[in-house]
Amino acid sequence: MLLKVAIENNYENRSLAWVLDYPGCFAYGANETEALVRIPQALIAFKSWLEGYTTDSWLQDLADFDIRLVEVYTCHLLNDQYEPAAAGMEVNSWFHNDWLPLNEEEIRKGLSVIGWAHQDLYELTAALTPEQLDRAYPGERWSIREILFHVANAELYYLDRLGLTSYGKHDLPADVYQGLQFTLAQTLAALPKLAGKTDVRGLEGEFWSPRKLLRRACWHALDHCQHIHRLITN
Repeated sequence: MLLKVAIENNYENRSLAWVLDYPGCFAYGANETEALVRIPQALIAFKSWLEGYTTDSWLQDLADFDIRLVEVYTCHLLNDQYEPAAAGMEVNSWFHNDWLPLNEEEIRKGLSVIGWAHQDLYELTAALTPEQLDRAYPGERWSIREILFHVANAELYYLDRLGLTSYGKHDLPADVYQGLQFTLAQTLAALPKLAGKTDVRGLEGEFWSPRKLLRRACWHALDHCQHIHRLITN
């Protein structure tokens, strides 16, 4: 099995390896070599996670695989004149693979990943007290409640990049779980319409396409599942 991997360097001072054909499978490292080395472990963990939700895992035949690095991108900052700068707008990865249109099966799998990640977020946090949800963690930017709100807000942001929603963070319900349900419903309704679409948009110095939207939405929800799990268990 050939696994095409792309690296995003300088993402929050780390490297992020993306398994391009399997949105939701990714690995971090201090540098791109370390991120690549961690891909096999990430694949096994992702396969196990999928099998916890479905008997029809699209990684069930995972055996010998060949990891191939196909592209490297370095995150950077732009000022309001769209010039490289020390501070300003962060421009995240755009890979050649992001130009490819999504098919219906890819969208179905991606939406399953996002939906299951939302379920994980709820199961991880629903039993927490308000004090636990709002607890400040040393070295962390957000409380768990704020992380959940961030996930909901980010999903609206991704949809907005392709003009797929008119809602913003100020439209989210005050209850964070209702907010997550709201954004998930928006995503579930919008993404099936993107099958076969080749639209690419440039906003604030960054390219967006249906494939990039799905890639980042799957990663973001699962990344914060892992984030919250670390906070709860440490």
